Amino acid sequence: MNVVIVDYGSGNLRSAAKAFERAAADTATAISVSADPKALKAASHIVLPGVGAFADCKRGLEGVAGMTEALEEAVIGEGKPFLGICVGMQLMAKTGREHGVHQGLGWIEGEIVPIEARDTSLVHQVFRVALDSEKVKIPHMGWNDLEVRDPPHPVFAGIETGRHVYFVHGYRILCERPGDVIAEVDYGGPLVAAVGRDNIVGTQFHPEKSQATGLQLIANFLDWRP
Repeated sequence: MNVVIVDYGSGNLRSAAKAFERAAADTATAISVSADPKALKAASHIVLPGVGAFADCKRGLEGVAGMTEALEEAVIGEGKPFLGICVGMQLMAKTGREHGVHQGLGWIEGEIVPIEARDTSLVHQVFRVALDSEKVKIPHMGWNDLEVRDPPHPVFAGIETGRHVYFVHGYRILCERPGDVIAEVDYGGPLVAAVGRDNIVGTQFHPEKSQATGLQLIANFLDWRP
């Protein structure tokens, strides 16, 4: 296998590469970080990380000549397994609404919108009393428990509901098709933690920062043959 992690000036590239190398340590898998669209031709699996604002990441991706077109050909045209991480997942949506309206890759029917600072206190839930001190903090940052849809997506094989993963985000995806949601997390209400269809999957959380659960997900992704 030949895994290419796309370098477009955004994302924890070193951390992602090290996590993939660790997950693939017992296999004959090559892990490379590349800003060359031609590298996607030889890739068996493609990873698109991303941190920061949706618009900045989209501009960075478009700033690498031929990369958007190469992704479209390799992922949508050729059906190569694809993993988007954090903003890399958000870029899969049709639209991002962070600091304006921006076009995404359009692979998942949905849009990226702000997380609302909703009240999570029991008092509020029962009596509808607004307590500012109990509102969820934005961004959603830290460990949270997954709720994995049943039956689990192959990339979530062996990852049960309740497993901890690491999040850092202030925006979330709203999916138009419920079937595209493969995992959620509770943060003042349900937030999409992972999406997937056909040969593409994306995680709002960071597998490379999610310890054993993240390594298991990466290993599952490497074994995935959609």
